[in-house]
Amino acid sequence: MRQPDIEIYLKDVDHNAIAEWLGAALGPCTPWQQKGQTYKCRAGDVPVTWLPKAVGKWNSLYLESDSTPWQDDLSCAQAAFAALNVEVRCAPGGWEEEESEEQADRWMRISADGVEEITWRTNG
Repeated sequence: MRQPDIEIYLKDVDHNAIAEWLGAALGPCTPWQQKGQTYKCRAGDVPVTWLPKAVGKWNSLYLESDSTPWQDDLSCAQAAFAALNVEVRCAPGGWEEEESEEQADRWMRISADGVEEITWRTNG
């Protein structure tokens, strides 16, 4: 089932590299507009939000659309790793508000080691 939106976390990359990748994948990016800590643009028809250092050294990339080439967070994360060669993390499936704390700490890690499930405690 296609997710209604996509959110992945990337390490050691800036929003300009992201815009280049999204431009190739989704369509030309509008210039980034900074609003407080976040940056927003559109890649093709997709609203994009970039939040630097959302969790420690990890940057959040949020694609607010179900019309991306990716079915879910994991396929987007794998594409981001392939294009940018940086470690990427994402939730293993759609996130539900009712999930237990344990479920909320389950993440997928995409890196040179491949894809693996990890425990990542994002709430201090």
